[in-house]
Amino acid sequence: MTAKEITPVKAGAVSVPYGHVIGNEKWRGSQIAQGLQGKIKVILEDGLGLVDFHLSNRSCILYISEADLVAGNGFKRRLVRFRNASSLHGIVLVEKTQISDQYFPAVQKFIVLELGMTLLPVANQEEASQLIIQLVHEQSKDQTSNPFLRKKCSQLLEPSILRTVQQIPGVGKTKALLLLQQFVSIHQLCNASVQDLELVVGQAIAQQIHAFLSQTK
Repeated sequence: MTAKEITPVKAGAVSVPYGHVIGNEKWRGSQIAQGLQGKIKVILEDGLGLVDFHLSNRSCILYISEADLVAGNGFKRRLVRFRNASSLHGIVLVEKTQISDQYFPAVQKFIVLELGMTLLPVANQEEASQLIIQLVHEQSKDQTSNPFLRKKCSQLLEPSILRTVQQIPGVGKTKALLLLQQFVSIHQLCNASVQDLELVVGQAIAQQIHAFLSQTK
């Protein structure tokens, strides 16, 4: 059994101070860690298990590199273990490069449709660090603007969910916004009928969306 296979899950909540990120020690000295320095405060710790970065007490990042995609299905087992063990909102950053582009459609369907997790493509670790900074700022802003209001993770991460819905063929930003006003989660969108979708985006696009979402059912 390899070290990766015996990695503990440890996918529970971690106490994250506002404006901070708690990262896995394995990222020390990486391009991501360097990109975060000076922008937000980063605490690197051992023992985070499957999680790469904790953004808040309720959401975290799992990073899938180009090498992970090319190597096979090991990353899928990791994501399934996380999904089964954690109540956290998992955001999956996937390196989409010229090499990994051929694997991306299948990975997208697996993460978004089968696991119901948020997928955000990044070109490299530098772009990933910029995205993490943006997500931390968004969450801190929401939490400090009204600390007495408990918001759902999907609301806190609406820009991330929006980008995920936009990845569905035939759906641009406007249609994605309309869909999210009607269907508040990826799961609801996946379970919507053609008739439900037609009321939001019209018949042609509704059939296209439904066909795409039905491919992995």
